[in-house]
Formats: sequence, structure tokens, C-alpha cells
Amino acid sequence: MTFLTAWAAPLGVPRPRLVLDLGSGIGTVAMVAAWRLPAVKVVTIEAQSESIRLARKSVRWNGLEERFDLREGDLRDPSVLLPEDRFDLVLGSPPYFPLGSGVVGDHPQKIACRFEVRGTIADYCRTAASHLENGGIFACVFPVNPPDQLERIHDGARKAGLTVVRQRDIVLREGEPPLLGLFVMMRLHDLPPSLHHQTWREPPLIIRLKDGGVHPEYAAVKLSFGFPP
Repeated sequence: MTFLTAWAAPLGVPRPRLVLDLGSGIGTVAMVAAWRLPAVKVVTIEAQSESIRLARKSVRWNGLEERFDLREGDLRDPSVLLPEDRFDLVLGSPPYFPLGSGVVGDHPQKIACRFEVRGTIADYCRTAASHLENGGIFACVFPVNPPDQLERIHDGARKAGLTVVRQRDIVLREGEPPLLGLFVMMRLHDLPPSLHHQTWREPPLIIRLKDGGVHPEYAAVKLSFGFPP
């Protein structure tokens, strides 16, 4: 589902020059964004050595070395990004769950993808807000259920000086409640006061129909990336 971040984010910044991907893992979202936006330069931040090793391998295999700056480090570490590093578009793949809230497992990469080993959604919001260019946006996918998860992302945005300008819930199967949401944020001081804390709630994006088939809109999303529906 995280690749939906790379699909929706450019709608708010149609011609970004510089893109930052926080918690980039093996680089999937960053490379999808680079494919969708062929003129951008991409900076990625990833703390796990094995994940960034695989990301570098993928970047080389796809011939993207000149467009990518892959940085190894914790996104909460101020030395990873310079104060003057500014981006039109920031993408994030935050883990969903606090440590201790579920079965952790024994695979280090999977643990960090699911649980907040190196930062919460609030940390992602804070880092994004510190490095957004004027009028830039931060986009990520995060749970909307249970309700306290939805409150966490809005609270993290608020404390970072961001506001959620767009929210689109993601329904995995038609008729079921949404579990995830796609969030697009901007800095408060980039918006007129009338739009502060005003969130445009879009109709849900449905992944599967009741009969198990792919929903036509989601099929169109996949086709926009060159993926078969």
C-alpha cells in the first residue's frame, strides 16, 4: 500500500524538483516516484544497513545513480540532513505500531517496517516539516483504525506545524471498514488561515470488489505505474 504515497503525492506538487523519502527501506516508494516524475532528484534516508544495501543495488540496476542520493542514518539525527536541504515533496513510509503493541517477530527488517524502532509518526512529521520547501507537501500512508491511530497522525502533524489538507481512506475489500489512509500535509504558514486544520476527505479508494476482483479505480492506479491491473 505504501506505493500509493508515490501515486497521490505528485497531484499536490505536479512538477517537483527535489524529493525526499523518509524511512525508504529498499527504495520501492522512491523508485516508483522517480519513475512517475522523470525529472526529479531523490534523496532517501534509511537506517538499516541491509535495506540500504539492497536499495543501492536496485538503483544501480535501474541506472538511476545520477538521480539518487541514498543516505544511511536515523531520520531523527539532524546530521543526516543539512538545515538548507529543502524539498518540494517529502514521502514517508512510517511504521504503524508502537513497540510492545504486538508480536514483534525475529526478522530485523520486518520489525523496523512494522514497529516504531527508530521514530514515530510524529518524528516523520517533524523531519518533513523541517525540510519542506515553501508550498511543499508531505505524504504518507498510516492506519485510520483503531481511532487512536488516526488521532496520532493528526496530533503528530499539529505538533510539527503541519496540517492534513487531504485524507483518503483505503478500503481493502468493498464493504469493509478502512484500515489505512493516505495523508497529504502542508505547513500551516504556507496556507491561508481559512484553510488551517481544514482536511478535504476524499471518497475511499477501494482495492478489491466484494467478489474479489480488482476495483476499476485501483486498476487504473496500477496502470498509471505500468503495473498490470
